[in-house]
Amino acid sequence: MNSFKKFISENWLGLFICFIIALPSWTLGKKFPVIGGPMIAIITGMIIALFWNDKNEAEKGIKFTSKYILQTAVVFLGFGLNLNVILQTGRQSLPIILCTISTSLIIAFVLHKIMRISGNISTLIGVGSSICGGSAIAATAPVIDADDDEVAQAISVIFFFNVLAALLFPILGKMIGFNTLTGEAFGIFSGTAINDTSSVTAAASTWDSMWNLGTQTLDKAVTVKLTRTLAIIPITLVLGIIKSRTSYEEDMDFDLMKSFPVFIIYFIIASVITTIALYIGIPSNIFAPLKDFSKFCIIMAMGAIGLNSNIIKLVKSGGKPIILGGICWMGITVASLIMQHILKIW
Repeated sequence: MNSFKKFISENWLGLFICFIIALPSWTLGKKFPVIGGPMIAIITGMIIALFWNDKNEAEKGIKFTSKYILQTAVVFLGFGLNLNVILQTGRQSLPIILCTISTSLIIAFVLHKIMRISGNISTLIGVGSSICGGSAIAATAPVIDADDDEVAQAISVIFFFNVLAALLFPILGKMIGFNTLTGEAFGIFSGTAINDTSSVTAAASTWDSMWNLGTQTLDKAVTVKLTRTLAIIPITLVLGIIKSRTSYEEDMDFDLMKSFPVFIIYFIIASVITTIALYIGIPSNIFAPLKDFSKFCIIMAMGAIGLNSNIIKLVKSGGKPIILGGICWMGITVASLIMQHILKIW
């Protein structure tokens, strides 16, 4: 009880401020899904940080939110994944997904070496571009011990290209001759080449509206996008193992369990629970509050990251990460189109 009281006394102010930032960000994110709650929260946090110089009393709570609330959010993301359905319906798009993910990660690694960009920022942008934007960054950041400035930089880059994709991809799809009688080709394209769910949804819904396809494109795109989300599991586990080995070489007293991303194991368990529950007939809407809770926690964590970030420093150092994000984005787009052509989907 005493330890709990101590935790509350040390963390309550930071937690409360992050919660207050998250509430309007959550609401505005629903009204402007292309921008999204996490981006609104991180910008709000950055603006507040410009004028709030003495965060001593709130510092512990803010750091707790940016690390542990973020990990909690990733765990609860697992309750939005029905592994069985995703693997069955995503089989067609799996070769494209593997190709686009590989393309992005290779580009990020090569440009990290050539342009001398921070390893953590390169990893976050590569993973965020190739898998699922903010959620992938949220899962990866604690594994590689990325600091708040690095997370903010990566989130900002991903956001910029998300908005571009949502606006330009329907026009591009028409220009290159996607089938307008069905949403299959554009659904797979948007699901594999756009990284964040909000922008995938926006682009797919636009295509449905353009050609009166109901929700054909949206259904396909979201399923493909959820299939991509599964890549969080192997990639974070591999990054965790690499981080563990590096730490072990530097410190022979290294504790694997303290460094290994145990929260990813909980994420997998949550996904398995959801899959089993749906298989035995439990309605999917029972998991809706857990998914909403996960999204709210991510928004809270992004608010905390914004509070701990230096917006002036980010602007000054933003050139190389934007170039990296742009090349990753273009690489994924080209890879998706080439693979669709090879597989005769388009």
